[in-house]
Amino acid sequence: MSEQTGLVMPQSLDRSCWVCFATDEDDRTAEWVRPCRCRGSTKWVHQTCLQRWVDEKQRGNSTARVACPQCNAEYLIVFPKLGPVVYVLDLADRLISKACPFAAAGIMVGSIYWTAVTYGAVTVMQVVGHKEGLDVMERADPLFLLIGLPTIPVMLILGKMIRWEDYVLRLWRKYSNKLQILNSIFPGIGCPVPRIPAEANPLADHVSATRILCGALVFPTIATIVGKLMFSSVNSNLQRTILGGIAFVAIKGAFKVYFKQQQYLRQAHRKILNYPEQEGA
Repeated sequence: MSEQTGLVMPQSLDRSCWVCFATDEDDRTAEWVRPCRCRGSTKWVHQTCLQRWVDEKQRGNSTARVACPQCNAEYLIVFPKLGPVVYVLDLADRLISKACPFAAAGIMVGSIYWTAVTYGAVTVMQVVGHKEGLDVMERADPLFLLIGLPTIPVMLILGKMIRWEDYVLRLWRKYSNKLQILNSIFPGIGCPVPRIPAEANPLADHVSATRILCGALVFPTIATIVGKLMFSSVNSNLQRTILGGIAFVAIKGAFKVYFKQQQYLRQAHRKILNYPEQEGA
């Protein structure tokens, strides 16, 4: 026994905590633990130091798994047995924590759905007319309304994502040099460019995505206003709104094509200047 003690004691005196770097001589009352597969002096750590380190890694989640940063062995963490009341409360807390994300997702989807239904109903009354819209929705099948009304904002957004101006621009850039009349109306439009500049993808920009969303949802209101201003002689609210929407899309598209072409030419003809030399250098 004395020989075995003589072999064990030198090893225990060589212990060093890899968290606080203290040894047995620094604190002889500290509790030591070997929680992983590490060998040598790094396998020892104070129980209190390791507890603090595990707390930092778990960040309040007592069920999170923690592993050794050196050998990646997972620590075996044991909790005291709970009483029946605490066990039931702990089980209920875990079930609620797991169910809350799904409940929140369901509430969010439901909110978006009913917002789309409300927007669709308002759009119908705005385009057709308040009285006519109410009569149409009262005579329609409720199932058709629940399916059809939320598709109105979806179709508006999908329609807004069709960038027909880009196709017009490609044709413009391809055949503008052959149409001399365009060059007389818009000087410099058919001139050859020294380089082809890179153009950003508008759908990749979150600002452009919000512009698409806002533009799509406000389009029925704009179409109604433009229809009243430009086609006041038309008696039907629906026909007036459709004509106003077509006119707005055409006018806006023409200005957008011209503006993007001018930006394209501006980027194509840009130059990078020489760096100014400092005097006395």
